[in-house]
Amino acid sequence: MRQLLTPKKLIVRTLAATILLLIIVLMCSLIGAEKISLRAVLGGAGTAEQVNPDYEIFMHFRVPRVILAAIVGAALACSGVVLQGLLRNPLADPYILGISSGAGLGAIVAVLSGFTWTLWGRSPIAVFAFVGALGTVWLVWFIGRLTGRFHVTGLLLAGVVVNAFFSAVIMFLTSIAKSQQVHSTIFWLMGNMTEEDFLVLWIGAGCVLAGTLALFYISPQLNALSFGEEDARSMGVNTSKTQMVAFAITAFVTAVAVSLSGLIGFVGLVVPHGVRLAAGPDHRQLLPLSAVVGATFLVVADTLARTIVAPAQLPVGVVTALVGGPFFLVLLVRYSKRVNWLR
Repeated sequence: MRQLLTPKKLIVRTLAATILLLIIVLMCSLIGAEKISLRAVLGGAGTAEQVNPDYEIFMHFRVPRVILAAIVGAALACSGVVLQGLLRNPLADPYILGISSGAGLGAIVAVLSGFTWTLWGRSPIAVFAFVGALGTVWLVWFIGRLTGRFHVTGLLLAGVVVNAFFSAVIMFLTSIAKSQQVHSTIFWLMGNMTEEDFLVLWIGAGCVLAGTLALFYISPQLNALSFGEEDARSMGVNTSKTQMVAFAITAFVTAVAVSLSGLIGFVGLVVPHGVRLAAGPDHRQLLPLSAVVGATFLVVADTLARTIVAPAQLPVGVVTALVGGPFFLVLLVRYSKRVNWLR
């Protein structure tokens, strides 16, 4: 039987996970196709006549990429936690409601349009993907709400239909696009980490942190909702308001992650279940721990993606799919055994 969660336990566990994350971030920043030395990095940037290459690689290439992976991993993991609770479906992840197809449609429209402007350092692909992901989620929400209330089945079915329709549009646009345009779009759709400007990283980290804190603030209500809407209402929870707020924050955080890195699957599925098995289902603990573990997971996955076939690089989405695919199948089998599909 699990012991009750106390503020002290929450702080200690989150702090321990954060320290582990920082250690892994440092280690992964030193790993890559080009070997660098921590001692040389600590020597500083060097002089104008003799630049320190280890420092330049570490600060301008490795660290921004590792930080980006941590931001995206935290965002996707937290989104997975909330969606699994709201939809009461252990197989839910941030892309179940058509976010992937909406972002992909936005990305390919940006590529085909030929725009070259930037917004806060972001390319048109990232901006259009953000708008497409956010717009698709709200379209699914609107369709699901046509039943007159928050309906889990309606949301899931709306997500499936919208995802299928947008996927068909993406295939049509891909078939009429030029080969170079298709290549850049497909590479983005597979998930890819790039070295970002620190301003972009600060903005992305701020958005994800704000969203995570907001979700943590309503974590007691999310705990109540995990027992079902009727039970939550009997506890005095405004279920409609809580569901809408949680859904809006999750959609925003996921859209930010998608605009930064493309589509990276299974992080929002694998991490929440792993943390839930280890630490329990209390959202007050599940959200911060999932954020830290999700960041750690994607940092390690991205390090593998850029080193396993060096000097070439794999899309990080390929690595997460290789890990998450078998986990998803195991989870599907276990979940199916507990559900009477004929009932």
